[in-house]
Amino acid sequence: MKFHSKYLIKLSSFLVIASMAIIGGTSSCVSPKTIVYFQGDSLRYSSQEITQKYVPKIQSSDILSIIVGSLNAEANEVFNTPNLFTTSSTNYSNVGGPRVQPLGYLVDVEGDIEIPLIGKMRASGLTTSQTADSIRIRLQNYLKEPSVIVRNLNFKVSVLGEVKLPAVYVIPDEKITLPEVLSLAGDLTIYGNRSNVMIIREENGKREYARIDLTSRDIFNSPYYYLHKNDVIYVEPVKARMLDTDTRIRTVPLLVTIVGGLSTLGILILNLSK
Repeated sequence: MKFHSKYLIKLSSFLVIASMAIIGGTSSCVSPKTIVYFQGDSLRYSSQEITQKYVPKIQSSDILSIIVGSLNAEANEVFNTPNLFTTSSTNYSNVGGPRVQPLGYLVDVEGDIEIPLIGKMRASGLTTSQTADSIRIRLQNYLKEPSVIVRNLNFKVSVLGEVKLPAVYVIPDEKITLPEVLSLAGDLTIYGNRSNVMIIREENGKREYARIDLTSRDIFNSPYYYLHKNDVIYVEPVKARMLDTDTRIRTVPLLVTIVGGLSTLGILILNLSK
């Protein structure tokens, strides 16, 4: 009776060690070189000349907030009414949350906006500050010392894949960089492929696909460093993530069998020890 008990104890110990080895084998290591951003020289300080400056331009289907101020408060309301219910800070990151379409002045397919008293005027291809200046000049015929602020309400980008908070983000500043958007999304997970981030961009009747390496400082010179309206950022998983998931799926039945066997052995040992 003692012989059988010792034999079963040794066998159960072997199965425990084997199961721990299988579980340990399913986890993968990630090299520091694959997760460190902006790698380059090892100097304490270095500088790099900014070679590009991105200034967003208004396009068709943009929704503009146009706020007019002057000495005539009643006249201002005529222009500002479409902005009373704007949601320029709306962000669609809350799952199941409200997704309100912002109000404002719509840029039509021809690139024009229609404003009270002024009528139709060109906006497409201009910056928001250029559009504000153009409106202010036209309003001088109707208002005394007018001031105009123009903002884009539907400048948004989408973030998908291996990030903490994948979502659609509305950018009230109308200008944002790739690292800033990834920060809004809670950064990449440990399994995000930092050397092969895809950016999908639709402009001028064509769709572009670009691959960005976040581990290199060359990103600062990339034309995709500054994001454009409706850009889609996709962070693909590293191979270790896919292999790890596949291995875990295949080893789950085996682990269940081992656990079941250990439970049976435990019952046998208790019975034989009586």
